[in-house]
Amino acid sequence: MRQLELLAPAKNLACGMAAIDHGADAVYIGAPRFGARAAAVNTVDDIRRLCQYAHQFLAKVYVTLNTLVYDDEIDDAHRMVVQLAEAGADAFLIQDMGLLTLCRKWLQGEWEGVALHASTQTDNRDAAKVAWLARQGISRVVVARELSLSEIAAIHRAVPQVEIEAFVHGALCVSYSGVCYASQHCFGRSANRGACAQFCRLEFALEDAEGRQVAPSAHWLSLKDMCRIDSLEPMAEAGVTSFKIEGRLKDEGYVKNVVAAYSQALDRLVHKQPHTYRRASLGKATVAFTPDVAKSFNRGFTPYFIDGRRTDIASTASPKAMGPEVGKVTAVREGRIRATVYAPLANGDGLCFFNRQGRLEGFRVNRVEANTLYPQRMPKGLLPGMTLYRNYDQDFERTLAKPTAQRRIPMRLRLSTAPQGFLLTAMLPGTDCSVQVEGPMAHQPARSPQREAQQQQLARLGQTVFEAVDTTVDDDAAALFIPAGRLAEWRREVVAAMTAALAQAAAQRPPRPQAEAESTAPETPLYRQYSYLYNVANVHAAAFYRQRQRPVGLSAFEVRPPQGEPLLMQCRHCLRYTLGACVRHGGHQPAWKEPLRLVLPDGRRFRLQFMCNICQMFVYAEK
Repeated sequence: MRQLELLAPAKNLACGMAAIDHGADAVYIGAPRFGARAAAVNTVDDIRRLCQYAHQFLAKVYVTLNTLVYDDEIDDAHRMVVQLAEAGADAFLIQDMGLLTLCRKWLQGEWEGVALHASTQTDNRDAAKVAWLARQGISRVVVARELSLSEIAAIHRAVPQVEIEAFVHGALCVSYSGVCYASQHCFGRSANRGACAQFCRLEFALEDAEGRQVAPSAHWLSLKDMCRIDSLEPMAEAGVTSFKIEGRLKDEGYVKNVVAAYSQALDRLVHKQPHTYRRASLGKATVAFTPDVAKSFNRGFTPYFIDGRRTDIASTASPKAMGPEVGKVTAVREGRIRATVYAPLANGDGLCFFNRQGRLEGFRVNRVEANTLYPQRMPKGLLPGMTLYRNYDQDFERTLAKPTAQRRIPMRLRLSTAPQGFLLTAMLPGTDCSVQVEGPMAHQPARSPQREAQQQQLARLGQTVFEAVDTTVDDDAAALFIPAGRLAEWRREVVAAMTAALAQAAAQRPPRPQAEAESTAPETPLYRQYSYLYNVANVHAAAFYRQRQRPVGLSAFEVRPPQGEPLLMQCRHCLRYTLGACVRHGGHQPAWKEPLRLVLPDGRRFRLQFMCNICQMFVYAEK
């Protein structure tokens, strides 16, 4: 049986608990420092409380330490890692090789079972890199979002001992993660330090080598959001263990909706192949709404490169959320809008449209009367014939703001007799978890059959995390009198025993893989040319690579900004392909003269290089 894990983002404690309630098998959450979302940090105490809550269901909590760490931060990192291990963290996601070395040292002894995962920030594109990370003591690798099913399967075949974590939903970075320096170069805000300024969401002009405009200005590097809810089965077959939802900056409503949708999809897969897969945690989430990923923030959806290269991955018209199409404008009057509406609208909905200049405009609906909309403020650019999209569903968000889920662990109970009294046995279906409580008591024949009353009393599990799905009373026990108070006492005892058993199971982690001694590290010609790609930000990372025969004096982009025209991005997204001018994929011969350049409104220019031999696009800064 292969375990499948739904991994959800947690902006804070409330989001983490909501993720667990709505079906997540694990959550990942930012530490007080050193997480790749600097705006989503949490206290050690909140992470401790989340671990306690999650571990009731044998769900796990992974803490993100996936930024580069500077020398003067090492002591703080040491204290924090130890505190988080004590708080119950199941794993740390790491980018910095210096921090990886130190964590192996700091997490010896009683914390030997705390796993180390390689963040997608370590640029994990192929089996050679994943195998090398495994030799560093890594038990799980978050593979690059850009990989196809066949590429993921090739990694799994080559390195089957390493768990593969892959993104299935959420915002997409246009560059391979960990090797994007555009935000640092342009704004002094490092993506590798959790402070990305979203350079890729900006609007650019696109010019050829002679300064001619190739196409109208657009958000050329802005991608749609990933959605692979229909690809979970082939991803599992390719070797994916953990299905990861992006969104540590998203609110609780987003987490509830998206987690519930993917949890139900994974349940359908497990139900379809019950002898092949099982969920990685316990408990069934019952939600009070119908999940719909299209109703939460998105820029339009794409499966990205999971099935190969495609043309519809970009969101060049706008980097903002549009939502689904809901109608078409038929008339615009003073203070009101007439429209043919395809979906029920509600007071308070947020609608948007593209004006004649191709810009996305939005407005809030104060009141809806049949096909007439009364906006809070009349939009200036709205004309008859324009399509309306709903990017805020008032009724749906109001539903998500309420308590919307309960998660319960199915439990079977059996009451039987023992020589000196009675025996209450509890077991969790589909697992080997079982406990027994013996209640000493004289056997006293009952005046009437007791089975139904005994079953009802034992099944009253109340506000515990358990739900009685089968309560059996043996014939000999059903013929005996047992006071209701004694049954309630045994029920409480068996619940306490099962809770303790699950806590013990959650604390039992397999030992972390040992790092192997080796003399070399992976290297490509690109890394030789641009040594900052190693992301060496502290003396421990420098020593790590020096021991593996990499050049002395490596410095991260953030530590020693490179001179000249540095490589800022490596992208699988290709503008030549998007514009239909990739000859290798059946496109037309481009009419422009290369190199193409992206140009910001302030005049800053970025040269594009199309690396057709590896089917990638590089973005360079220009002086």
